[in-house]
This record gives sequence, structure tokens and C-alpha cells, in this order.
Amino acid sequence: MHHEALTTEAFLIVFISLWAIIALVPLLFRRFKIPSVIVLLVTGMLIGPNGLGLLNILATKLSFLGIDPETVRTHSLTMVNSLGSLGLVFLMTLAGLEADFKLINSVRKPTAYLSVMTFLMPALAGFAVYFHFVPDDLPGQLLYASLFASHSVGIVFPVIRELKLAKTRFGAAVLISTVITDIGSIILLAVSVQIKRMQSMGEAGSIKSLSIFDYINQAVFGNWFLPAFLFVALLYMALAYLCVNKLGNRAAKLIGNDEDALVTFFLFVIMITVLAGELLGINLVVGAFIAGLGLSKVVKSMGSAAIFTKLEGIGYSLLVPFLFLSIGMKTNFKILFQSTDNISIILWTVTGLIGSKVLSGLLAMKFSGFSTGKGLCAGLMTVPQLSATLAAAAIGKDLGMLSDNFFNAIIVLSIVTTLPVPNLVRFIIEKFKLNFSDTGSDEAAYLVPESTDQDELI
Repeated sequence: MHHEALTTEAFLIVFISLWAIIALVPLLFRRFKIPSVIVLLVTGMLIGPNGLGLLNILATKLSFLGIDPETVRTHSLTMVNSLGSLGLVFLMTLAGLEADFKLINSVRKPTAYLSVMTFLMPALAGFAVYFHFVPDDLPGQLLYASLFASHSVGIVFPVIRELKLAKTRFGAAVLISTVITDIGSIILLAVSVQIKRMQSMGEAGSIKSLSIFDYINQAVFGNWFLPAFLFVALLYMALAYLCVNKLGNRAAKLIGNDEDALVTFFLFVIMITVLAGELLGINLVVGAFIAGLGLSKVVKSMGSAAIFTKLEGIGYSLLVPFLFLSIGMKTNFKILFQSTDNISIILWTVTGLIGSKVLSGLLAMKFSGFSTGKGLCAGLMTVPQLSATLAAAAIGKDLGMLSDNFFNAIIVLSIVTTLPVPNLVRFIIEKFKLNFSDTGSDEAAYLVPESTDQDELI
């Protein structure tokens, strides 16, 4: 009993120390307008086992409590990773909750072009980059394709809101296509993860997941596994959306104005949706995003922002910071410049993504009748790779699908694309005096929630 008390005290000290870092370090960099995600990412690199090892130092200092430092270190890492996984669920759920398709009819053409082209061209570029270095790893190639295809909703939303473009056809098209492209990228992620699981079945040291496909002989499917799994994934998404929406509406009627009870029930529905997806081999990011989409109309129809605010508070204030801290702690920059291969992977990744994103956005908007300047802005807005990309990369690393070289390349990509791009978009709009009112419409407004805490975080 005494030992348990000492263990509790040790982990309490570790948790308070980590929380102090999460609360204070981003504040120090706020004046430089560096996103908190990047600050937490770099902080995780510094305190993690591959950085300065501050967590190891803290664990050693706590040895006066009579606890083995290695026990404190390993359990602390487990705690950070577990909270980070919950943060990932909340991050994707909130992304789904924020999706709004009200203007889809009025911007059908640019949305269609943007969705298709900013998904396919970057996905092909990501596939080609990975194939260039590792030609015989299909799951890795598909994973890299999904990383390139994803957009950073958390960067696009604040930029469009700040530039007052949310009520224009241009802004609506970019926002809606961002959500659609993200759905496509997480489906591709789910497919790549399941193929990797199927390939690793029976290998020494392979760990089975909750997925039923881990317990079925792959020979049963023959050459039909990929289309069969894709059908299962799409069917799951459709049914999950409908069921979550119906359950949410029923709960809203039965529970009424008890917001705390509603939040608790919604959290239960989200977790069940995620668990059902995991049982079908569909990664938790897909289930969480679909659960958010299903609850989106329910929350908005209630006419109260309190429920969304409470979910947002749990996510962005408590759990999501641990997600990016844990991603940083998994990064090993010690091997970054050890060989020319590492540098070439980073260069191919950064140039391949930026080139494919800018070109696809530019062509899509030109085909839709927008000017070159506006097309360039649209392409640049899809460039930042942050929350969803980092989360998917962390999943790939955990499953052994991404080596340290490729994982580090994604970290570098996130940093170099997130910091300069929003300012570059502002510069182009001011330099070329772009006027978006000609693309505006009174057909109203694609309403984006007012500035919230997540603008600071993501």
C-alpha cells in the first residue's frame, strides 16, 4: 500500500510537470504567432527520450521516493501516449462537428474540382515519393499518399475567417473541399493500415488488434480483399453517420436541457462508434470523424453553443495538447542528418507536397473560372500539414509502417509548411489587391463558428 502511494505521488509530480509545460511554454511563443501545436511538438522533441531527455532526468530525481526511475519513465510515456490517443479521438470528432455543408449547392463546381484534384494529385505525389525510396511496400506507399492528400482544417478555418472570406464562394469552396478531402484521406489511411495488418499476420512478434480481419485467413479474399474492405469501410461510415445522428436526436429529446448529461451520452456514442470501427479494422480517426459529422446537425439544431463548447474544452484544453506532445516525444532528430538518404527523403517530401498542393489548387480554381491569383491562394491554403497529418504519421510509426526517416520528414514538413504559408497568402492578397467580393453571393453565408480556443492551438 505504501509503495502504491509513492507511485501515485511520483506520477502526480510527472503529470503536474507536463501540465506546467503545456500551459506555460505556448504562452511564451504567442507573441511570435507560432501555433501552439508547433510549440508543443518541438517541446515534446526536447523533453522526450530522443531529445534532451528531461523526462528521464525527472524520473531519476524522483528516485528518492524509492521507485525505480525506469518504472516512472516507462509508465509516464504510457500515460502521455494514452492521453494522446484520446486527444486524437477528440481532435477528429471536433473536426467533424465543425463541418458545415450549407453552401455546397452554390459552390458545387469549384468544390468538386478542388476536392478531386487536391486529393488525387497530392496522393499520387506522396505515393511516388515513397515508391522512389521503398518500391516494394504498398501499405507504406498508400499511407504516404494519405498523408499528402490530407489538409489541415485547423489552419484553413482561421485563415479564411481572419481574411473575412467565409461568406464568399471562394471561401466556402475551399472549406467544404477541405473537409471532403480529409474524409478521402482518412479512408485511404484506414485501407493502408488494414493491408499492413494483413501482411504482418503470422510474423514473429506481430500483435493482433481488435480487427476481425486479423483473425480471418487472407486467402479467403483472394484478390478481392481491397475492394471488400473498401466496401466495408464505406458501409460502416454511412451506417455510423445515420445511427449516431438518430441516437443524438433521440437523446436530445429525452434528456432535454441537461447539458452535462447530453455531453456524457454523446461521449459514449463517440467511443462506441470508434470501437465499432476498430472491430472492422477501420482506424479510430475515421470513426471519430464520422461520429462528429453525425452529431454536428444535432448540436447545431439545439441552438446552444454550450455542448460544443464543453466538448471543445475537454478536447483542446486537456487531451489534444498531449497528442502533439506525444508525437514530438516519438520523433528522433538524432538521425536526421546522419546520411544523404535522410536529407533526400525530407527534400522530396517537402517539394513533392508543396508542388502538388499548389498546382492542384491553382488548376482546380482556374477550371472553375477563378483568377490565377485566387487559384494560387487556394493552392497555398491546402499546403499546411498539421493536426491530421501528424496524427496519421504517428499511427503509421506506431504500426511500424513509417521508419524514423519518413516520420522525421513529416515532422519537418509540418513545421516548414505551417509557419510561413498563412502569411504568404495574406501577402499575395495584399500585393495583387485581390478582390473576393466578385465571387461573393448573398446566397448566404457559409457560417464558421466564431474564433475559439482551437484557433490558438491548431
